[in-house]
Amino acid sequence: MLRLGVATEAETLARVREPLAERGIEAVHLPTAERTVDLTAPDAAFPDVDVGFVYPPRLAEGGVADALLDVPWVNGREAVLRSRHKGETLARLGRVGVPTPDSVVVSNPADEAALEDALDRVGLPAVVKPNSATRGIGVARVGDADSLLGVTDYLDLLHEFPATGDRSFLVQALVPDAHDFRVMCVEGEYVGAVERRLPEAARAAGRWKHNVHRGAEATGVDLPAPLRDLAERAARALEVPWLGVDLLVPGGDGAEDLAVERAVVNETNARPTVDAATKYESGFYDRLAALVRGAAER
Repeated sequence: MLRLGVATEAETLARVREPLAERGIEAVHLPTAERTVDLTAPDAAFPDVDVGFVYPPRLAEGGVADALLDVPWVNGREAVLRSRHKGETLARLGRVGVPTPDSVVVSNPADEAALEDALDRVGLPAVVKPNSATRGIGVARVGDADSLLGVTDYLDLLHEFPATGDRSFLVQALVPDAHDFRVMCVEGEYVGAVERRLPEAARAAGRWKHNVHRGAEATGVDLPAPLRDLAERAARALEVPWLGVDLLVPGGDGAEDLAVERAVVNETNARPTVDAATKYESGFYDRLAALVRGAAER
């Protein structure tokens, strides 16, 4: 039986273990963080696996695991970085005509005039977000230049710390009243989608981040063909085999009210959580198993 190493022991491992086992793939936990690794006894550091699923979240510890295991990954280090750094993702997508929100990448420190110019370019209201964070962490909405400068004052304090590796952030146009879809693609092809939406009470209270980790609910949806195509174009442009593509689509409450022609790719995620099987297309696990086997044969 082929052995697949999964670096995150959370929902993904629990959900894929049985369906993949039925297809001849044993998924095992590959612990890389919050532990010690004895480099003098490398053979005992990690379980034997034939292929890794997604390169570990902590790149430094992942490098150790990668060197000692010497196995291919479904999503390797370069694929993860291509998706993790939002500015690079948007730049690559923009170059091939995939629509994205108007955005300016800021490499800190930048003077106030440059920041105000960035705000002028994207318009108000705007969003400030770290270049490489996930789960909506550090994302702030600003409605004027003083608010932007206040947020960047805090970023300046963080970026002054010598160990901070990423000193960049994005100033991005806000897409108001947008539906938030996470679209899953395997080797550039659509395999399912969910809409992430905050409960009505949260929206009424002014909440606007539709991240599941911030209380949003993910509901399986039958995505219209133009939005499927948009997600596939993004996945193929980035050349990431296992990818979550986040779409923002303006429109009313009903699916018939979606302004698909104004949809944009907001972000992508090369380390997406595997959701319940009911939220994917028929044959999802067959395609995922084929993806794992293909990676193992590289």
